[in-house]
This record gives sequence, C-alpha cells and structure tokens, in this order.
Amino acid sequence: MASNVYFSDLRTDFGNNLIDKLKRVMKEAGIETIDFDGHYAAIKLHFGEPGNLAFLRPNWARCVAEEIKKLGGKPFLTDCNTLYVGGRKNAIDHMDSANMNGYTPLTTGCQIIIADGLKGTDDVEVPVDGKYVTEAKIGRAVMDADIFISLTHFKGHEATGFGGALKNIGMGCGSRRGKMEMHASGKPVVEEDKCIGCRRCAAICAHGGPVFENGKCHIDHDKCVGCGRCIAICPKDAIHEGTSSSNELLNCKMMEYAKAVLSGRPSFHISIAIDISPNCDCHSENDAPIVPNIGIFASFDPVALDQACADAVNGMPENPNTLLSTSEHGHHDHFDDIHPDTNWKQGLEYAESIGLGTREYNLIKVR
Repeated sequence: MASNVYFSDLRTDFGNNLIDKLKRVMKEAGIETIDFDGHYAAIKLHFGEPGNLAFLRPNWARCVAEEIKKLGGKPFLTDCNTLYVGGRKNAIDHMDSANMNGYTPLTTGCQIIIADGLKGTDDVEVPVDGKYVTEAKIGRAVMDADIFISLTHFKGHEATGFGGALKNIGMGCGSRRGKMEMHASGKPVVEEDKCIGCRRCAAICAHGGPVFENGKCHIDHDKCVGCGRCIAICPKDAIHEGTSSSNELLNCKMMEYAKAVLSGRPSFHISIAIDISPNCDCHSENDAPIVPNIGIFASFDPVALDQACADAVNGMPENPNTLLSTSEHGHHDHFDDIHPDTNWKQGLEYAESIGLGTREYNLIKVR
C-alpha cells in the first residue's frame, strides 16, 4: 500500500509565508495525531559545519518545536558528534558550531542536546535483527526521547547519492563508534599518478589515515575508519572506495541503524528540499545548488519521503555552472551523475525490504 507524502512548494504571498506553509504541511500530514502531551520529543537535524551555508536555517526548527509545544510536548534539538576533524567532533565544539549557525534556545525556542555526550561515547546499544548490524550504537539522548522527529535538509551526498531523512536518522543518530561501524566496510585507496600531494586529505582526517611518501599519498588502513571525507575533498579525484561494494554496505548498515532508532515509538519526518548542494552539510563549504529549490515534504514514512524527494529533484532542470551541469555522465539521474560511484536506489530498496516503509507514495499537495 502506498504511503502519503505531503508537499508544498515555496510560492508565497502577503500573509502567507514559508513558516505558515510548514505548519500546514505538518498538520495535513498528521503530526497532531501523535500524543505529545508530557512527552520528550527529539528533533534530529544537522546544525551545519562551520563554513557551510546550505544547512537549514533555525527558523524551520523553531516552527517544528513550537508546534510540538502547542501539543503539550517537550521538544529538544539533537545530533551526534562526528568522526572527522571539524567543528562538531565533541559536544563543546558542536554546540559552538550550532550557536555560530544561529541555533540557540532564543532562536529556536528549545534546548540543544548533543545526543552522544561530550566525547561521542555516551550511547546505547540497541539490538537489531539485521543482516549487517547486531547492536546499533545510538546516541543516548535520542533513545531516551519518547518521540522521534526528523527535520532534514535534502541534498546530494558523495557516498550515498543523496542525504535524506533515512541518512539523517541512521548515520546521524549513530554515536562516534556507531558511525565507525557503519563506515568500516569501505576504506579508500589512492591512484598515486593522480595525486598532486596537496595534503587536503590529511588535513581533514581525524585518524591519521593519509600518509605521504615522495609527495604521494596512500591510505594507512590500520588507522582509516572509512568515513570517506578524503574522497570528497580530493581536488583530482585521486581517492576512491577500495571495494565496489563499500557504498552498498554503508547504505545497508545505515538503514539498519535507522530501524534501530525508529522501532517501538512514534516518529514523524520532514524534509526541506532547498539549497540542494551536491555534497553533505558536513563539509566546511557548500557547492552551488544543482537544481532549483523545490519545497517542503512531510510523512510518517521515511522511505516514501526520501523517494518522493529524490523523484522531485530528478524532475527538476539542472542549474547552470554547477557540478551537475558540468557532469559527463549522461544526465539520466541527477544523483548518479554527480556521484557515479553511488547507488541511492539500492539504499531505499534495502530500507523497504527490512520494513522501514514503502517506496510507493501518493503525493498530496498542500496550499
């Protein structure tokens, strides 16, 4: 049976702004049917890496938090710490980065809790009857919440094709050791003839994986955790996944982590398809959006939601002077074109197979 996905475009007029539209989309999608009264509600989102300007503005989060409060809930914003060097590797830096990007109790109307604690070690081992994962390591604050809400910036991604609701949930809620488990299936290798010795990979690696000899890089797999940051930052595309199945395994593990997060409690999912950059908001920069802004989506089904957002992006014309417009891969699928080594469809197929939702959906327009 197809799931309902609710959608509103970004057209507004006097007395009808985008926040009003988000409220209507949430209401039409059925958020009011959840019993929030007296319950803790985790709003999982990405606060944005410092230097990146594609992340969602805090105004969106405030709207979601206010609606939950009206329904009697106790909302908080949350995310887990990262594996790589940057502004969100520990809770102090993470909070500083969130504040720098405008996320504070004053701007959002609720508190921020970094779910896996000060050093990314405060997690809960959640049993998963999975093919690849037996116990998902999820940030404790996420699992302590009574209700789970995902608020996602929909965009491209260098390892999974796109970053949608399921990635926000699965990868985003994994603690640092959880992220390590998900990434561990694929460790990159270097084509040394392409390497120019710029050392950008070394600067972004938190684990000392890139090693240089005679001005050329190779990856020390004993130190590498497989996060793939070096792949995205290499200016010459000299670094790539070491096995053809590594992205497939990453997708499967990520979906099993998402199942661990969502099982056994109410959840609701919102995706905002604007500033659709080709790479993750974990980058300290954002490339030009590959297609025009699209709109606001919401559903109880994260699989249907991701499928609807992907279809909407693929139905849009390419923006000029972007990674997509300069792609040489035939433009049959926008995500495949910008990251030809990925397979986003495989991730959704696996999510559907383990009961996270359905790829079939009814798109319901909200004015």
